[in-house]
Amino acid sequence: MLNIFFCLLLFLNLSASNEGMVFIQGGEFIMGSNSKEAKKDEKPPHQVRVNSFWLDETPVTNRQFKAFVDATGYITTAEKAPTLEEIMSQVPPGTPPPSPEMLVAASLVFKKPEKAVRLNTIRNWWEWKKGADWKHPLGPESNLDGKEDHPVVQISWYDANAYAKWAGKRLPTEAEWEYAALAGRKDITYVWGNEPFSEEAPQANIWQGTFPYKSDKPGGYYGTTPVKAFKPTPNGLYDMAGNIWQWCSDLYNSNYFKEESKKDISDNPQGPLKSFDPDEPYAIKHVHRGGSFLCHKSYCTGYRITARMKTCPDTSLNHLGFRCAKDVK
Repeated sequence: MLNIFFCLLLFLNLSASNEGMVFIQGGEFIMGSNSKEAKKDEKPPHQVRVNSFWLDETPVTNRQFKAFVDATGYITTAEKAPTLEEIMSQVPPGTPPPSPEMLVAASLVFKKPEKAVRLNTIRNWWEWKKGADWKHPLGPESNLDGKEDHPVVQISWYDANAYAKWAGKRLPTEAEWEYAALAGRKDITYVWGNEPFSEEAPQANIWQGTFPYKSDKPGGYYGTTPVKAFKPTPNGLYDMAGNIWQWCSDLYNSNYFKEESKKDISDNPQGPLKSFDPDEPYAIKHVHRGGSFLCHKSYCTGYRITARMKTCPDTSLNHLGFRCAKDVK
């Protein structure tokens, strides 16, 4: 009887300390994909084992991030002007330095074009905007009124780690993120199953209409939605597809899956030791997962479970946030 009472107390204590998190039982799974939509860096599929862990049921919200800032006085990356040294370290030797007006506190903001544009350059719909940060995600004229339960955005990898440390947590590994999104299922493409995305009955917050200039959402609306606006995965996780991209702890290396596939099993992988992106070989990048409200099949199917994206750790965007993980002790 005493043992049962002790176990009950232990369970209640664990539940309280992990409020708002979902317990993910460890196990093995096939990571990556060979599907026709899969990109080269998602291949080959390989056997992975992950330990049990806890994962936030939703991305971190504006309300939660504000509590962190209020408690610590933390200043995010986007609120600080970058240095010339930081910028030049990420570009090939001989690249001309940016103009002085670029060295201001700013961030990247989606800017909807007025007409159809070519999809071969993201400059057609992204703007480096002075005064854009987590409190003003679209620029100084914007705010968070009524968006307390939307995911926080304009968060760099450094910002996400600072919050996680304060909360007694950490960022999930890429393997943990994909394993959790699968929720014990096999051979599925999306967190909702294998059915294609439906614009008539949307399963997640992604672009509806013609990307990037025409939105068919009610009132032409586009942007984030509250974190529990769509159905969760079978294991109780919200927004594992669409709404915002989510930082993982891992460095990004385009050859990583190929190297891991040489092992009989990749045991609780923490990511590569070195970053490498052939598109920007001088930049150090980290992985993020899940897709965002800007994903559309004509350009980006990042809402697929195995889809990978990568960004420099000092970069902030108005469709990039995070959720936290925690070890089982």
